[in-house]
Parts: sequence; C-alpha cells; structure tokens
Amino acid sequence: MASRFNEPITTRLAAAAVECLQRHGSPVRSSDVHWCPGAFELPLVAESLARSGRWHAILCLGAVIRGETPHFEYVSSACARGIQEVALRHGLPVVFGVLTTDTLAQAKARAGGKHGNKGWDAALTAIDMIGLLRAIGRQR
Repeated sequence: MASRFNEPITTRLAAAAVECLQRHGSPVRSSDVHWCPGAFELPLVAESLARSGRWHAILCLGAVIRGETPHFEYVSSACARGIQEVALRHGLPVVFGVLTTDTLAQAKARAGGKHGNKGWDAALTAIDMIGLLRAIGRQR
C-alpha cells in the first residue's frame, strides 16, 4: 500500500516495490497497490489488510517531509508506531517503507535517485521476512 500524499515520490516507491516483487516471482500487480490519503492512515489500512488474511506481507510506502511545524514528528511517529503494532499483533511482516526526510531532494534521492529506491528495499525486506518467519514456523 502507498500514501497519495507526496505522490510524485510514493508512485516511484510503489513502482519499484512491485517490480522487485515480480522479479522475485510474486504474482503481484500494480493494481494490487492500495492507495490511502497519507502516511498517518497507513496503519489503519495495514490493519485491514492484515485482518483479511490474503497477504504474506504488507508494504507500507510513503513520504513524510519535514516542514516548518511539528507536524512531521507527529505523523512520522504515529505512522511508525502503528505499522509496528500491526506487525506484532498479526505476526506478519508489515514493512516500514516510509521515507522520513528533511527535504524533497532527499526524498527524491531515496525514491530512485542516488540513494537507490527504498520501495525496492522494502520489497526485499518483505521477501526476507517471509522466508525467515517460515523458517521459524511463524508464517502461513
């Protein structure tokens, strides 16, 4: 799933995640990406997806860019905490693929720029976690 807020960044994250999963044999399609309004809403959507039982992992992709108000801290903290809680509650890899950057340039650098693409990295994390949890008998 991905946040529509900062969509020029999040579409790049989502595209890279889908491509990574496909290259590793997943039947996932770009139409499987669920879009929510912002990063703050990611945990609620992750909870709904986890309850559905349809997914082996959930990727939460977004971009929170620091501004001139404390909004950044509230959104990024609540998002991270909520995503972690969903993972722990369901024993499911729920990957935090949310960029938390100071500037738009930093976000671009992490969404296909000089720092790679964190959407791709989030997909690799999901693949690794599925394998690890299966190996220790915790994954469906």
